[in-house]
Amino acid sequence: MNVLCTNGLKTVMLDLAPAFERTSGTKLAITWGSAAGLVKELEAGAAADLVILTAEAIDDLIKRGKVVAGSRVDLARSGIGIAVRKGANKPDIGSPDALKQTLLAAKSVAHSKTGMSGIYFPTVLARLGITDAMQSKIVMPEPGTPVGDVVAKGEAEIGVQQISELLPVAGVEVVGPLPATLQKITTFSAGIPSAAKEPDAAKALVTFVAKEARPLLGPKGLEPA
Repeated sequence: MNVLCTNGLKTVMLDLAPAFERTSGTKLAITWGSAAGLVKELEAGAAADLVILTAEAIDDLIKRGKVVAGSRVDLARSGIGIAVRKGANKPDIGSPDALKQTLLAAKSVAHSKTGMSGIYFPTVLARLGITDAMQSKIVMPEPGTPVGDVVAKGEAEIGVQQISELLPVAGVEVVGPLPATLQKITTFSAGIPSAAKEPDAAKALVTFVAKEARPLLGPKGLEPA
């Protein structure tokens, strides 16, 4: 069974996939990526029996007839966080003004080109009134390169991404989430493509993940949807 899965739920799916394969007898072929990138793959004809993306992406695919109406199941939620290289001083990000001063003091700040955090973070800079001041400091890795990797290598002082994507990266430490008034919570949802060849197996996987993922979510920077 072919699955397209956002990086935001990668750590959960890596833990659960072997157990599902054992109990169901269904082998999973999972393609990872940003929600935007996976949508493009689906539109280009990629084989998929299940897609796990952002809720917004699933809803858009339903409107366009690419995903079966009524098949959306919300699996987890995650906020955007700040990370630094392991061993580095953890800056103050406890309030919007503290975050503003931390970003202005940083030599470089990395965020993704695509994905919810990459799309959203520039609006945070705009709300803080520092878009122009930050322009020369922004580092955007190529799609497929985790922001955490860039920070771990010392190529950026601060990284901004979904907490669930920062936590598994060796060599970085998550400072914390964005301040509540600047936070953007992303819901990760599953949906069954209209062209799915194994829709029943896809439904079984969604049911399995929705049940078994709950105890795994907290340590992976996620919460129940």
